Amino acid sequence: MPSIIGRLGGEWGLFTGCVAVGQLPTLESGDYRLFRTNDPALAAAIGKERTVYVEQVQDSLKFLSQPKDEADAKTHVPRRFNYPLRRGQHVILLDSKFDLDVFTIPFKARPPQGPLPLQLNTNFNAAVYYGRRLDFYHVNSRQLLSGRQQPHVRTVGLGYGLFTGLGSTVVNPDVTNQQSRVAEYEGFVIHFGAAAIYDARVFNLGLAVGADQLMGPDGQHWIYQSKPWFGVLFGLDLN
Repeated sequence: MPSIIGRLGGEWGLFTGCVAVGQLPTLESGDYRLFRTNDPALAAAIGKERTVYVEQVQDSLKFLSQPKDEADAKTHVPRRFNYPLRRGQHVILLDSKFDLDVFTIPFKARPPQGPLPLQLNTNFNAAVYYGRRLDFYHVNSRQLLSGRQQPHVRTVGLGYGLFTGLGSTVVNPDVTNQQSRVAEYEGFVIHFGAAAIYDARVFNLGLAVGADQLMGPDGQHWIYQSKPWFGVLFGLDLN
């Protein structure tokens, strides 16, 4: 019985840890764009084309309108207003920026080439990624058992961009049309491609499409030279 209870406790801890991913104790102050809201009055007050500075103060959001550009800054009159968070109403704010990250590529799936079937390459691969990052913040209010209203902030981060990096692959006569002079060795490759990224706050996960360039004399005979592969990018969020 204790072992069963311990196992259930461990599974519950893992479950609650997964649920906590994407939740924030409070909204970080900064510039945002209004992505969506079910409150027409707030949507009309902000507008989708204007950036606003947002600060969470307990159960309310403080908004400060920002100029659209330098020309607008000359005539823009800042507007300040408070928005109390109420049950049944929500605000989705968008923070867009460029992102630079370092990822590993745990595996690459290479489509069939010639007599070889689908190949799974699990050699070491690393990549530097640069792209656009989109962070969505869903802010609303939920009612506790005590009847008190509590702000609730959830976030999800998505991204898309390009990557390049270094890696290795097995080179032998089977993948060089019998042109390799060595029975088998680890070849050095440079890879590049595009990826879509999901940020779970604790780690980053992405789907990638890329191609490899095998360096050295066997590169011209390598059957996967500049051929597309599909893989996964993985990295820890250390910020």
